Amino acid sequence: MTTYTTLIILSGLVIFSYLFDLIAGKTKIPSVILLLMLGISIRQAVDYFGIKMFNFKVILPTLGTLGLILIVFEGALELRYSKDKNAIIKKAFFSALSILLISAFTITFIIRYLTDQSFYLCFVNAIPYCVVSSAVAIPSASGLSKDKREFIIYESSFSDILTVVLFNFIVRNQTIDIVSFVKLGGELTGIIAAAIISCLLLLYLIGRLTHHIKSFLIIALLILVYSVGQSFHLSALIIVLALGLFLNNANQISFPWFRKLFIYPTFQHDIRQLFQLSAESAFLMRTFFFIVFGYTMDVYQLQNITLLLTGGAILFSIYLVRFLYIKLVSKTDLMPELVIVPRGLISVLLYYNLPDKLKIPQVGAGLLFIVVLGTSLILSLGLFITRKKSLTQPSLKERA
Repeated sequence: MTTYTTLIILSGLVIFSYLFDLIAGKTKIPSVILLLMLGISIRQAVDYFGIKMFNFKVILPTLGTLGLILIVFEGALELRYSKDKNAIIKKAFFSALSILLISAFTITFIIRYLTDQSFYLCFVNAIPYCVVSSAVAIPSASGLSKDKREFIIYESSFSDILTVVLFNFIVRNQTIDIVSFVKLGGELTGIIAAAIISCLLLLYLIGRLTHHIKSFLIIALLILVYSVGQSFHLSALIIVLALGLFLNNANQISFPWFRKLFIYPTFQHDIRQLFQLSAESAFLMRTFFFIVFGYTMDVYQLQNITLLLTGGAILFSIYLVRFLYIKLVSKTDLMPELVIVPRGLISVLLYYNLPDKLKIPQVGAGLLFIVVLGTSLILSLGLFITRKKSLTQPSLKERA
């Protein structure tokens, strides 16, 4: 494959992704589904013509990690904090935590019933199926009201962070005791301290840079900090969320010494540029990740009835837990919150980061593909129904 052919293919994929985003805005079909279908179609064409291709599974975790960092950072940069937001932040945190734990135990029992493996193995394999993907949820919430959109951004971001914390904790502690929780507390304290220091240093650096290239440097430093933290098995996604929130709300801090040291005349302009660049970079990473994920899937596994039934059972448990939590605990509108629990980028990342010795053969990439695709389709249908109802309600009022 020549250089120009490669460039034509890559630019064509980006154009397709842009068109898919436009289609998603009109039809409420998540662009994730269209990207997955595109990846599957490319794989079928490659196999049909016998074209030799690179093993894309090698780069999938890297694409996913970059996409996760940029998407969470972009979502955090969109949030403005005020005291009246404390209630929605608290609600989103407890929603993410409660649904994560309940879903993890529920899916664990499903996997254990089907595979007869140990509780520990089933639990660690269940975790990737329990995280709400911010990569899908945040773009899907763009058409909702401000309060609902902020709740989805906070909830999905908290879900990402809490799931990563739980995953790292379980993988490293096959036997859980008081020492395990002490170590976890120390690690979380360390990562919060690192988040505060990183925020201050990066904000100070932004104000002192005189070169016209700033945003890419900040994003590169953010990726560096995240990667260093993750290499030590720390939940560095906390730093990403904290930095985005801090940068977008720093001008609300009224301490004279802080404003003198960190806030400068073009601060708001630089933050807007940083947001724009992170949004476009996240779009690019999300595009290639889901196309590659679709390409690497073996669609013939969908002929496996056992696999389909297992995927169906997991999907049913996901929405049952969500339904019960909304009805019994949060007591809010059922739609569209019920359907905005997609699985996606981070689920795939956690699966590929699971050590081979802990993987259960029956709980593989094929099952993950079914759950990711299933939640995306249900999300699409739910948003379409919600949109249709919201369009018909005004006309009913007018008739009355």
